[in-house]
Amino acid sequence: MADRVGSDARSVKLRGFYASLVAGQSAAADGRIEEAFAAVPREPFAGPGPWSILAANVLRSRDRGSPYVTTPDDDPAFLYQDVLVALDAARSINIGQPSLHALCLDALAPQPGETAIQVGTGSGYYTALLAHLVGPEGQVHCFEIDPGLAERTARNLAPWPWARVEARSGASDGLPQADAIYVNAGAPRPARAWLDALRPDGRLLFPLQPRYGRGGMLLIRKVAGAAAWPARFVSPSVFIPLQGLPEADTEGLSEAFARGPLMAVRAIRFGEKPDASCWYDGGDWWLSTRAP
Repeated sequence: MADRVGSDARSVKLRGFYASLVAGQSAAADGRIEEAFAAVPREPFAGPGPWSILAANVLRSRDRGSPYVTTPDDDPAFLYQDVLVALDAARSINIGQPSLHALCLDALAPQPGETAIQVGTGSGYYTALLAHLVGPEGQVHCFEIDPGLAERTARNLAPWPWARVEARSGASDGLPQADAIYVNAGAPRPARAWLDALRPDGRLLFPLQPRYGRGGMLLIRKVAGAAAWPARFVSPSVFIPLQGLPEADTEGLSEAFARGPLMAVRAIRFGEKPDASCWYDGGDWWLSTRAP
């Protein structure tokens, strides 16, 4: 019993430092972001150690060219750093970088009592953070297309019963109405289902990216009845591709990101012919450097 108490106290201490670290690195304006990272333990979502940590700036590691470095043991201190932890190294599925998600959750600004959707849960770590932010008076509907990961998420979310996971695509029709939608898989366009599910003034944050290569976290706020909605890039990003959307030619999107700059985007426009402010033309939608 004494060992368990000591272990829990150490985990709490580590989480407090870690939460300050990632909130500081992301410059999160909302103090609840740091509070959420301090409150939600990372161990259940990472699974038993040792763990494989992504060495993002290393092209080849000493482990036969793997981009991962294995921790020497299961000391939880290895988890409470600003690192990506492998869930399935063979498929490059990870628990994403905490400081990026802190930045994104701060920008998405989920509020107590709101309904949120998460697409692509992994093992559910950032789902739990989202659930913490909306609180028990809110709801989180989450979607994970991989049945094994969806089952793992469901087990891990037991302490947050207001968060429920479905093992299906989160880009298909039939999504519930939501105030905030957080997508954790790269897509070459916003899915129609996401735009339809947003309530007026609802926020969508997703990684807009070509099939291969870097993209950016695009934040959109719905304006009911308008042809132009506020939109901006929060950060560059790279995510595994979203499953469930039809294949698309993303060469033009790759070119748009190569030209940049991301931070010039001010709006997403529908049903209008692109003008000189067009940053990228997606066909029935386009990104504009002109504010709505």
